[in-house]
Amino acid sequence: MTDDQILLTYKFTNAYRASDRVSQYLIKNIIYHGDQSPEEVFFRIFLFKTFNKIETWKLLKANLGEIAFREYDFRIYDRILSQAKSKGQTIYSAAYIMPSGSTSFGYKFKHRNHLKLLEKMMADHVARQVCESKSLQQVFQLLRQYPMIGDFLAYQYTIDINYSELTHYSEMSFVVPGPGAKDGIRKCFSDYGGLSEVDLIKFMADRQEEEFSRLGLNFKTLWGRRLQLIDCQNLFCEVDKYSRIAHPETTGLTGRTRIKQKFRLNPDPINLFYPPKWGINEAMNETMYSPLKGKK
Repeated sequence: MTDDQILLTYKFTNAYRASDRVSQYLIKNIIYHGDQSPEEVFFRIFLFKTFNKIETWKLLKANLGEIAFREYDFRIYDRILSQAKSKGQTIYSAAYIMPSGSTSFGYKFKHRNHLKLLEKMMADHVARQVCESKSLQQVFQLLRQYPMIGDFLAYQYTIDINYSELTHYSEMSFVVPGPGAKDGIRKCFSDYGGLSEVDLIKFMADRQEEEFSRLGLNFKTLWGRRLQLIDCQNLFCEVDKYSRIAHPETTGLTGRTRIKQKFRLNPDPINLFYPPKWGINEAMNETMYSPLKGKK
């Protein structure tokens, strides 16, 4: 618990990306639930992460039953999402800024453009190409070539795919700093010492134990799994957000000055589940303690 009014007022992510509520839902209820063929796993991941909203996934399931590419019909998906929009429902998460894609696919409503983007990726057999990739960076480059997917989204999608069995790459092998992370780095370092933002994220990840010890912080690992590059990238984003309120005189490159999302307590517990290939579910279950239950 905390008495920090900034943390109590605004929404921040967990230090471990995979422990966030949305990531947990993705891992447990989407990636490792249902048909495990590469095509279906990729379809579910990309569909869910396009909207990045648990309520939108539940809306689709309530209307479709099983969500599967083999039964995909643009008209049906469009009707469900359009009806939700007409009722004033928000179908996209506010976590990411999603491009409209109107210049790429020509539709007025961006959910139609995103459905068409997904159709194109499925037609291009991207799932197979992901499975044949040789590195996390190659997956990123594969996704990055598609319209409406910039560096930030391509990297986030790459990490989400890497939670699955489609790829087996270390999260310490590749990182792409987003705009928020770049702002956070700028606010942490007055002089980069000739290092790039990527170098600084790697430096933070490499030195985490030494710095925790130096600062007297009893920082918990994720049942033996230390902060990865994606986690450190996200932490710089959260530093940027926090400092907008705590240190408004310090500006970042993007010039953002407020935090849009307010914190609202969700009393539903999170029954933690991580990619089985990480080998930490067993250790977690042995402790019989879930650090996120009832906590922010």
